[in-house]
Amino acid sequence: MSVQAIAFDLDDTLLRDDRSISPYTISVLRRAAGMGIHIVPASGRTSSSMRRLVDQIGCASCYVCCNGAEVRAPDHTIIMQELLPVDIARQVAAWAAKHDVYAQTYDEYRFYFNKYGKYAEDYKLSSSLEGEYVGDLEAFITQPTTKILLMDEPVRIAELLHEAQTIWEGSLSLTCSKPYFLEINPLRATKGNALKWIAQRHGFPMTDFIAFGDSLNDTSMLAAAGTGVAMANAREDVKARADVTCRSNEEDGVAHYIENNVL
Repeated sequence: MSVQAIAFDLDDTLLRDDRSISPYTISVLRRAAGMGIHIVPASGRTSSSMRRLVDQIGCASCYVCCNGAEVRAPDHTIIMQELLPVDIARQVAAWAAKHDVYAQTYDEYRFYFNKYGKYAEDYKLSSSLEGEYVGDLEAFITQPTTKILLMDEPVRIAELLHEAQTIWEGSLSLTCSKPYFLEINPLRATKGNALKWIAQRHGFPMTDFIAFGDSLNDTSMLAAAGTGVAMANAREDVKARADVTCRSNEEDGVAHYIENNVL
């Protein structure tokens, strides 16, 4: 197996359930990097929410944020970016308001949300970002953004995803990294497209990429990579699209697969 790059999702893939990274996993990733393999964290998280984890890993050649809307260097500078234009972002915010659903957007360091409640509090805890209530999100958006995130109960999110697809399929990227998330990004902002951009930049084929993931926003990179690996804890429809499966995130599945098949 020729491997020049390894990409992996963070939540429920590399991270354990308590959102920590084991010393064993960090050691394996650093050994791979020492062999000249590109290490590429790839998450739906914003760059600010990824920084501490990327720094902890300590060997990333770059990292993918916001489901592929950004690629950043190890020093956190932007090297590729896709943005939602203001008019489109405001359309999405207005649609969320019409459905009375929680929605948020981002800048470099914080998130801005339209409704107080458990979703804002839970997101603050899981992302380590500060949030700010702005009320009318449509009016608040005056700059292009990488992503708008809606949150609700899984059944409602499935309904909203279906409706969003009828409105924006072919013009926006729509995905769900968790059952209670609906993530809306620029059309070309997928993890798979970000990995293709990275491979082209470094001059190696996509067949030399391994990618690990667990959820719907990972399927584009599992399909694009030469080897797509689904976690044991992945959704069944994600496993069906992967080439192989590995141990769960709680069992350091990414690290065990790399150690057994790459190192």
